[in-house]
Amino acid sequence: MGTTGESPTIHGEEKQKIFSFVSDVAAGRIPLVAGIGGNDTNDVLQGFKSFDLEGYDAILSVSPSYNKPNQEGIFQHYKMLNAHAPLPIIIYNVPSRTGQNVTAETQVRIANECKNIFGTKEASGDFSQIMQIIKNKPTDFMVISGDDLITLPMVACGGAGVISVVANAYPAEFAEMVRLCLSGRFNEALPLHYKYVDIIASMFAEGSPSGVKAYLAEMGLCSDSVRLPVWPVSAKHLEKIRGLMKSI
Repeated sequence: MGTTGESPTIHGEEKQKIFSFVSDVAAGRIPLVAGIGGNDTNDVLQGFKSFDLEGYDAILSVSPSYNKPNQEGIFQHYKMLNAHAPLPIIIYNVPSRTGQNVTAETQVRIANECKNIFGTKEASGDFSQIMQIIKNKPTDFMVISGDDLITLPMVACGGAGVISVVANAYPAEFAEMVRLCLSGRFNEALPLHYKYVDIIASMFAEGSPSGVKAYLAEMGLCSDSVRLPVWPVSAKHLEKIRGLMKSI
């Protein structure tokens, strides 16, 4: 129930059904993270109370969108979540979607003062900011890429991995690329990184998750249906996707 899971248009009982379905299928074999965030702090806290998160290990909570709170408001939002969270929390900073950046200073402050918050999914794309977070964070605070295209250089700077879009369609090779990076074998990781550069770009060219769902539909794994106001990719772009799939 992160961005790729169309969380803005899935709520309440339906969201619970998805949480429960995923937990049942995973059956404890892998760690699970539940997406519960929003721009109403009290509503997020209510979600913490009402959702059954049996089988889950952490919560991914996106920073508030639309309201455009100042940095103190963002800090106080996460401080409140920290105080009431039933599970450890990962911040999700994605200013291209929320309209407001969570600065390096604010993220490091949260990391130091909110001990139930153990990591950040950093999708600002700003390497100056990313390096400031990594440089000044507590040792055990994870800085996770929220952008597939910059995962390799981000790990090289000290990042912990990625919460990925492309890995929904190409999990084995993209995960292997990340493992190689984490073990310092960047020369071996580079060919896999560049193999998926154009594919990753195509997944966002006409909106996400429309792009990745087009790939998954071509693979026969799901339909390309999305919920309004999101719309499937155009016929022209779908032909480009098919060409990229054939090329690898």
